[in-house]
Amino acid sequence: MSAHCSALRLLAALAVSLVAAPAAALDLTLVGTFGDKAAIFVLEGGEPRTVKVGQKIGPATLLAVERDRATVEIDGRRRVLVRGQTYSAAPTAGAREVAVLTAGPGGHFVADGQVNGGAVRFLVDTGATAVALPAAEARRLGIDYRKGRPGITQTAAGPAPVYLVRLERVRVGGIELREVDAIVIEQGLPVALLGMSFLNRVEMKREGETLTLTRRF
Repeated sequence: MSAHCSALRLLAALAVSLVAAPAAALDLTLVGTFGDKAAIFVLEGGEPRTVKVGQKIGPATLLAVERDRATVEIDGRRRVLVRGQTYSAAPTAGAREVAVLTAGPGGHFVADGQVNGGAVRFLVDTGATAVALPAAEARRLGIDYRKGRPGITQTAAGPAPVYLVRLERVRVGGIELREVDAIVIEQGLPVALLGMSFLNRVEMKREGETLTLTRRF
């Protein structure tokens, strides 16, 4: 089982956003403010992001900033968040789970997601046969990957040991899949890959700089 070698040279810190579509669950937290010009938010448990007035973060548009509070517009409605407050929207009954990604430099998509409840930044890679994790990430997530089935894969640095494991839960935006096959690579993989063992279970639709994932099963 192999992962796309070109991904090994990509930087993890690409400037992209991950949002849940209006039909999916949404968690948006106001972390802080900068005068009346900008605010710091956390979307879906990802990394803090600075947003200027008039800019969007996921489905929310920042309309105004005051001391320790911000006014945002979500789905056509205005909401005021005070510092430390989280706006949460539950998924609509019967709605399909959706995640919307925005391309960064080079057209690559990076998603802040979760594996077994732990935060992970994924590079979306349709050339990877499965979700792929660097060994250091697997250890951080508490995955005893050496109990998995061993194998060898070819990386940019040469052959490297891999272990086939099954992840209990993988979440990206509003999509959470269970029992997802993955490989853990001991050397040569600097970023986790969201490969086809996840992507085969969603519909993918790209429109310009936006990639929409919709859960199939």
